[in-house]
Amino acid sequence: MKVLIKNGKIAGKGNQLIDADVWLEDGIIAGIGKSFADLDFDEVYDAKGQLVTPGLVDVHVHLREPGFTYKETIKTGSQAAARGGFTTVCAMPNLDPTPDTVEKFNQVLDIIKRDAVVKVLQYAPITENLRSDVLTDQAGLKAAGAFAFTNDGVGVQTAGTMYLAMQEAAKQGMALVAHTEDDSLLFGGVMHKGKVSEKLGLPGIMSATESSQIARDVILAEETGAHYHVCHVSTKESVRVIRDAKRAGVHVTAEVSPHHLILMDEDIPEDNGFWKMNPPLRGKEDRDDLIEGLLDGTIDCIATDHAPHGLEEKDQTFLKAPFGIVGSETAFQLIYTHFVETGRFTLEQVIDWMAVKPAAIFGLNAGTLTIGAPADIAVFDLETEEKIDDQQFASMGVNTPFVGWPVKGNTMFTFVDGKLVYNKED
Repeated sequence: MKVLIKNGKIAGKGNQLIDADVWLEDGIIAGIGKSFADLDFDEVYDAKGQLVTPGLVDVHVHLREPGFTYKETIKTGSQAAARGGFTTVCAMPNLDPTPDTVEKFNQVLDIIKRDAVVKVLQYAPITENLRSDVLTDQAGLKAAGAFAFTNDGVGVQTAGTMYLAMQEAAKQGMALVAHTEDDSLLFGGVMHKGKVSEKLGLPGIMSATESSQIARDVILAEETGAHYHVCHVSTKESVRVIRDAKRAGVHVTAEVSPHHLILMDEDIPEDNGFWKMNPPLRGKEDRDDLIEGLLDGTIDCIATDHAPHGLEEKDQTFLKAPFGIVGSETAFQLIYTHFVETGRFTLEQVIDWMAVKPAAIFGLNAGTLTIGAPADIAVFDLETEEKIDDQQFASMGVNTPFVGWPVKGNTMFTFVDGKLVYNKED
C-alpha cells in the first residue's frame, strides 16, 4: 500500500515550517520531499498546509481494561489516543486482575492485539497486586513483552522492596517507573496543601509526600545502576532533587503532565471532583519550576496520565471523587495553544517532548519523522480555533476541567504503520 500525504508542512528549527509531502509504503516512511508527483499512490490525503509530525508517544496512560471497563476500554482508550495524535501509548497495570504473572499479562496483550487502533505497550507491575512487597517475575514478564515495570497509582512504600526491584530491573536492562507517594505523609489529603485547601476546608497533600520518595529512590538508583523514571512530577522540590541526581550522573528520567504545566491550585474554583488529580494541582512556584525543568532538560518529556473515570463517580466532592483527569485528546492542543502560541515553547521543542524524547529514553522505534522509520504520523491544524468539547471525545471518560477552553492544534489525521486510524472529517 502506497500512501501520500501531500501539501503538508514539517517542523524545522524553532517554529520554522517547511513544505513537504510524505510518502508512506508498507508500514514505513519511504520519502519526505516534493518529488513524488509522477508516482502512483493507492491513497492520497491532502494536508492542506497543515503540520505533519511523527506520531506522538505517551508513556503514561490508563486504559482500565480488564476490570474497569465502565471507565474505559483498550478500544476506546486507543481511539482517544489516535484522536489526540498519539500513535504509541504505554498502558499502566493498575487493572483487575493485576497483570503480575505471565498468564495474566498475556491476557491483556490478547485484548490489545484484538482491539487497539494504535500501538499499545503494556507495563507490568513491580510487585504482586501492586501494594505488596513480593516482587514479580521480571525476567518472565520481560520475555512476555512488558514495556517496563511500575506500580503506578501507588508508591512503593518500602525502600528495601524498591532496592531489590531496581537491582533486578538493572539486571534485566529494564526501566523502573515510579509513582512517587509516601503513604505515611498523606494524612488523608485530597488536594495540594496550601491556601486553597485551607479556604475549602479540605485536607492537603504536602509536596514532601512526592519529593521525599524521589530523594530516596534516586539514591537507590545510583546504588543499583537502574534506569529510574519518575511519573508526573508536580513539585519544585521534586524538580530540584531530579536535577541534582542528573548532575551526579544517576540514570534518572522524568515526565510532566500538561495539567501540571498549565493549572495551579488557585485555579480550582470550588469543591468539585473534576479538579481532583494525583498528584494534585500545586502552587504557582511549583508550576513555574516544572516549566523551567522542562526547558533546562531536568524533565525529559510530556506524558498525559490519561485517567478516565465514570461521570457519576467524578461528579462529586473532593472527599468522595477518585483521583484522575483524561488527557489523550487534549494534550497537544493545550500545550500548543498555551505555550507555542504564546512564544514560551517552540514547536520543535514540543514535538521533541511529546514524540522524540519519550521514544528515545525508553529505546522505542517511534517518535521520528525520518525515512525508514515506522509510518506513524499525525497531522495537526495549527490555525483553526475550536473549543474542547467532551461530547466529541472518543474516550469514555470526560473528567477534565478543560472543557470549553479554546484551543488550536486539533488533530486532522493519524496514521499507524501507514494505515489511517483517525480522520477528523469522519
